[in-house]
Amino acid sequence: RDRRPYLELADYNLEESDLDVQFSAGQLIGMEDATLRQIIDRLQSIYCGTIGFEYNHIQRRSRRLWLRERIEKQSPKMDYGLGIDQKKKILESLNDAVVFERFLHTKYVGQKRFSLEGGESTIPALRAIIEKGAALGSKEFVIGMAHRGRLNVLANILGKTYEQIFSEFEGTAVPDQSFGDGDVKYHLGFSSQINVNGGQKVHLKLVPNPSHLESVDPVVEGFSRAKIDILYGNNQDSIIPILIHGDAAIAGQGVVYETVQMSKLEGYNTGGTIHFVINNQIGFTTDFDDARSSTYSTGVASMIDSPVFHVNGDDPEAVVFAVQLATEYRQKFHNDVFIDMVCYRRHGHNEGDDPKFTQPEMYNIIHSHPNPREVYSQRLIDRGDLEADLAREMQDSFWGELQNRLDVVKQKKLSYEYQEPEQIWRRLNKTPTPEDILNSPNTGIKRSMLEALCDHLLSVPEGFEVMSKIHRLLKSKRKLYADGKLDWAMAELLAYGSLMKEGFDVRMSGQDVIRGTFSHRHAIFYNSEDYSPLNRLNTIENRKGKFHIFNSLLSEFAVLGFEYGYSLASPNSLVLWEAQFGDFFNGAQVIIDQYIIAAESKWRRMSGLVMLLPHGYGGQGPEHSSARMERFLQLAAEYNITVANCSTPSNFFHIMRRQLKRDFRKPLVLMSPKSLLRHPKCISDKSEFFSRTRFQEVLDDPDFKENGGDAVGRILFCSGKIYYELLKRKQEETRNDVAIVRLEQLYPLPKDQLDQLFKKYKNGERIWVQEEPANKGAWRYLQAEYPNNGMTLISRKASAS
Repeated sequence: RDRRPYLELADYNLEESDLDVQFSAGQLIGMEDATLRQIIDRLQSIYCGTIGFEYNHIQRRSRRLWLRERIEKQSPKMDYGLGIDQKKKILESLNDAVVFERFLHTKYVGQKRFSLEGGESTIPALRAIIEKGAALGSKEFVIGMAHRGRLNVLANILGKTYEQIFSEFEGTAVPDQSFGDGDVKYHLGFSSQINVNGGQKVHLKLVPNPSHLESVDPVVEGFSRAKIDILYGNNQDSIIPILIHGDAAIAGQGVVYETVQMSKLEGYNTGGTIHFVINNQIGFTTDFDDARSSTYSTGVASMIDSPVFHVNGDDPEAVVFAVQLATEYRQKFHNDVFIDMVCYRRHGHNEGDDPKFTQPEMYNIIHSHPNPREVYSQRLIDRGDLEADLAREMQDSFWGELQNRLDVVKQKKLSYEYQEPEQIWRRLNKTPTPEDILNSPNTGIKRSMLEALCDHLLSVPEGFEVMSKIHRLLKSKRKLYADGKLDWAMAELLAYGSLMKEGFDVRMSGQDVIRGTFSHRHAIFYNSEDYSPLNRLNTIENRKGKFHIFNSLLSEFAVLGFEYGYSLASPNSLVLWEAQFGDFFNGAQVIIDQYIIAAESKWRRMSGLVMLLPHGYGGQGPEHSSARMERFLQLAAEYNITVANCSTPSNFFHIMRRQLKRDFRKPLVLMSPKSLLRHPKCISDKSEFFSRTRFQEVLDDPDFKENGGDAVGRILFCSGKIYYELLKRKQEETRNDVAIVRLEQLYPLPKDQLDQLFKKYKNGERIWVQEEPANKGAWRYLQAEYPNNGMTLISRKASAS
């Protein structure tokens, strides 16, 4: 692609005769009174070599000057100041990468491995990032990447044993429960601890991910942020996220843009991410001219003032220099940095694919092109840096070692010290029984705690002036509380506050969550005089946990991915994402399908993430009515999630607390209300929150608790908001022969409790009533669960919208 550089003398009103004129401008690059010819030669050696430095778009002058000084300090020979030991280390890394791929290609012909061949300089690059980052204070590196080169990274960076990798290829691997048992080998995650820089221990984490190439990006950021908040005392230097991209994916996947837009926001900042692009100039079979409109695949970097270092993958010294500079920049300025390593892909998209179908000219060139190890080894020999015999010896010894490892399949695993969050995960119950899952524990609190929390939440500090509407709101809540009642908003804040008193953190994010889309939450009050904020929960007396709440950017995919990642690293935090309207989760369907729903089955990764999805048909159009309950019920299996639709404040309180009070974690999908937030009958008595109370999976009709169900001729089963509409009609018509039963937890379905109610109301006609159309809501799910129980349906007709 012609990038039309302005580098001709005439572009600057200069001529050939000016080349031997001395110019004082040479001072800028340390050349006093140099001729124009000398200045141009020096600039060409720096800027027209195997690294293209893209940083002039950065708005902060101090950062531009910092980069320019380090870039232009290089000697004209461009050897990057690397000593012989460092060069040998680079060659060793290339040996590891090249011979590993060649060995797999030889031994496992035709098996997919998505090789790194052509981009092997990734391995010395990652080692250089880790060593440089550790020297600058980092204790942990969290890596996200798709399948290309993943096995090589697992073996040569994270230290996954060849025994494990070869066993997976041989098909003899016994599934390791810590890594999951239901996914291909190039999707699995891994954790390790290695020594660098002469004995410095660092933790490495490769996050598991599906084939949605960039979906792991926000998961890595959320995981890293949780570690920053919980483990590293908000010190962002201690952990560095590394995202490894492909050139087609980083340009084409919208979640990259969303993730990058998060990078400087208070609720999502991780102190800067190192983005490493393995730019093999092709996406499956698509040439880059068809893959993007931007000049470079890294165009997204310019919007957040990130420098980009475009570097030739056949020059590993340049690659190492670029990543070291990037790591130093990240640690100093806590900003994202991009390295665009331009290389190639030796084989097709996978090893069984023929790339000559679509790129015959490119692959004729690639076929005869030496690999980066050969290129670099020859360069060292030509420069006299390394004896030819030593280069051959390094290759032969590793090849022999690799053969021995396949033959013997014995290799020592790295020792590993579990971090505090990991220790908590290990103590949790990884295989809860159905009884554990279906029987809710007591989640009530002492009367004294409830009263102290309510007194706090219903008052404001002296001298803090709230808006007049907030005054009226507090006044109505105080009156309700004086009558021994709590509404939805109070129950919600009471759940969070009580968990914080007990030592748990609470994190919530989503669009407009601080106030709440329907103006019910008001987690933060604002002073009407100076607009200063008052976080109502973080001012609770003697709290042990923290309350983090953030209005998110207008994103669902990246934000939900971030919160899911956060939940993976924070087993003792209540992590919530709230959709502005329930249907908005559509924009994050990949995170739901591939991570939240399936991660425990695929990768044995538990999560306690809560999704609050406002649901209820209230005249706001088809989209803003439904949170697509039917989709989650279709995705529910093997006790992978909880799907609920609470109809009382106290039940919402208990299900929130239950998330952390059970000895295991499950994602919770909650159809949260809209109209019920202020419904005069949607209130709960204080006694429903006290000790020895718990979440009620099914709520029987209170009219028939004492006198049994023999007189009931019709039982209406329902869920959520429609209960109050049925109740109103029942009371208006004084129908004493109708019982209304609420199903509060839809999955896992509390069959034992429902069976008891079927027996209790044995004479009644059974009807499922839902406000959703017949092809949506819970009806078809219940039909599948109870195919022959005689229940009929009342609902809207089946509908496409």
